[in-house]
Amino acid sequence: MTLTVPTRKPPTTTESVFSVSGLWKVFGPKPERIPADPELSTLDPAGLRARTGCTAAVRDVSFDVRKGEVFVVMGLSGSGKSTLVRCLTRLIEPTAGTIAIDGEDVRAMDRARLRELRRHRAAMVFQHFGLLPHRTVLDNVAYGLEIQGVGKSERRERAAEFVAKVGLEGMEKRRPGQLSGGQRQRVGLARALAVDPEVLLFDEPFSALDPLIRRDMQDEVTRLHREEGRTMVFITHDLSEALKLGDRIALMRDGRVVQLGTPEEIVGSPADDYVREFVRDVPREQVLTCRTAMRPASAAETATGPAVRPDATVAEAIEAVARAGEPARVMDAGRCLGVVDQERLLGVVAGVDAETGGGATTAEAAGTAGGAAPAGATAVPAATPDSPAATPDSRTAGTSSPAGKPAPAPGKAASAAGKAASATGRPAPDRRGQATPPGPRTSPEAV
Repeated sequence: MTLTVPTRKPPTTTESVFSVSGLWKVFGPKPERIPADPELSTLDPAGLRARTGCTAAVRDVSFDVRKGEVFVVMGLSGSGKSTLVRCLTRLIEPTAGTIAIDGEDVRAMDRARLRELRRHRAAMVFQHFGLLPHRTVLDNVAYGLEIQGVGKSERRERAAEFVAKVGLEGMEKRRPGQLSGGQRQRVGLARALAVDPEVLLFDEPFSALDPLIRRDMQDEVTRLHREEGRTMVFITHDLSEALKLGDRIALMRDGRVVQLGTPEEIVGSPADDYVREFVRDVPREQVLTCRTAMRPASAAETATGPAVRPDATVAEAIEAVARAGEPARVMDAGRCLGVVDQERLLGVVAGVDAETGGGATTAEAAGTAGGAAPAGATAVPAATPDSPAATPDSRTAGTSSPAGKPAPAPGKAASAAGKAASATGRPAPDRRGQATPPGPRTSPEAV
């Protein structure tokens, strides 16, 4: 199965809707002592249970959810992700830390303000739908508006609008028992949208659905976000779902966030062995972008060759380079930021770019685009036509890479070429531009 990561423009604002700092949720006797005690707070889960009888479901978590973004929290069962999202609106009371929505302290809210937050500003879509079985589709969608005190005719009119928006027009009079699982989840989504919340909270809403229905619902969320630009916090245990939906992803383990970044950062620069193992089978060429893979362009290269966007995936660039038989220019607003060639693209597919300098580092890509490089990133100097690394002998002998470091072994390069061919659905060209004979094709493993 092929992983499809849609191209999205990230939110242009840094304004935060939710701001979370030092958040803890501890279950057990005297839970407040755990965050306050440096010794207890550093114990692993088993040690903490043995010593105190407590379980820390959320451990010292901090993040901001920016206005208009899809912020995904993912992790395995028991990682603390569902507890975390319930803490945002105090469906579960946090033990320590701060939570703010639009700068207002959620933990300091009284009962009236908390009701207003849950009714008007944040709406949740649950895993098991939460529909009222005796009500019709239309009345289920209108239920949140009824709680808000909206008149019957107005709420039904607004409910009908959102029933149509999620693709259920003509089913308004059906009851939940007459709907499929996907249709019931669409009702839950329409009910959340109808109250016009500032932020939508999704708690593993599609995990109980069949794969095809789940994919349709993911596409529905993507479409709604594209049309409305609403802020979303999405909880999932499915990495492919996180990569498909998320502008940024927080990966959790044992109550802690082990890495927070864009899908490209998570796949391209895993923070530790746990994250590396998580993303091991992800087809890199369908997540990493040309901004990461590009190198500086020579004067001649800026004038010719196919054009690709900086946020185009490596898989898209492979197809462009294969069709044209020459490097593709990475263009943004009429300006050439760099080029991607066969060697760079194969390095990304093979996963050797970080080891050999076969792809632009994050710092290099960001610097080329005029952005700031992340802390700790090191730019790798690209080869020039006059440098020893660019001579025909060094390329054919396999003794140097464009960065002057040892090149990948021929077997690994051949494997990368096979992956590139799989990504585009056609044989990979050799260095003379000729297509190699087709061999057995293997698709990237499903995530």
